[in-house]
Amino acid sequence: MLSARLPAAVLATLQLSLSWTFAQTLAPGAETVPAMKLNDVVFRSGLDNTEQRYVELVPVVRPEGRPGDLIIALHGHGSDRWQFIRDARGECRGVRDVAARHRAILVSPDYRARTSWMGPKAEADLVQVITEARRRHQPGKTFITGGSMGGTSALIFTALHPDLIDGVCSLNGTANMLEFDGFKEAVAASYGGTREARPEEYRKRSVELHPEKLTMPVAITTGGKDDIVPPQSALRLAESLRLAGRQALLIHRADGGHSTTYEDTVTAMEFILQAAGR
Repeated sequence: MLSARLPAAVLATLQLSLSWTFAQTLAPGAETVPAMKLNDVVFRSGLDNTEQRYVELVPVVRPEGRPGDLIIALHGHGSDRWQFIRDARGECRGVRDVAARHRAILVSPDYRARTSWMGPKAEADLVQVITEARRRHQPGKTFITGGSMGGTSALIFTALHPDLIDGVCSLNGTANMLEFDGFKEAVAASYGGTREARPEEYRKRSVELHPEKLTMPVAITTGGKDDIVPPQSALRLAESLRLAGRQALLIHRADGGHSTTYEDTVTAMEFILQAAGR
């Protein structure tokens, strides 16, 4: 376990794929990746036949000597698949830039859109999206990240499907849905009931109760003053991983709130990729 003390600062049935190519510029002073192909994909969920969507950024020039990797980016509460593709906030730019630098394929799904919290339907859709992306792109390794609800969901999905994920980066997420008091109505709708009515559904999505599932590299960022998704459960999970001798990075900002800086995002993402041998 490493703790960063940095300066404060059913395969998819494709119905429609809208795509175009554009140049992506990294942060000032970094290289420019000449072109990325953007595909906005519509597919039918194998779970309930509903129309679902994801966006992917595919580098036109792939890595030399090895297959490119796949990075799944999960948006926060109230957002959608475009957050990690378009948003200028540090977390989103950081993930995009790391993906571009490594010439990785970046996939950002709706995963049941604005109030997911990785309930059973979102989980099934994401399994389908990853399976389809692997079939089409033949990536080397698969990584997952997200912020807030997305950071929570990245941990949940990884614990539920550790065979599909080679590294996880949770930005300001919670690791205990049994104790999390935010967005109760949305979570209940996603999980099929309240935690009193469906305790096992909440329990299996409380990753700090299942740290043994996280055998892959893990990066966690937290803010000590985060009152939207309090950090305590994520900190406990990080400590469990440390005690177990896992490859894990914790970036905790005691004065930080409900966000992760560009620099910390890049550090966290680079950690999981490098720890996985990329």
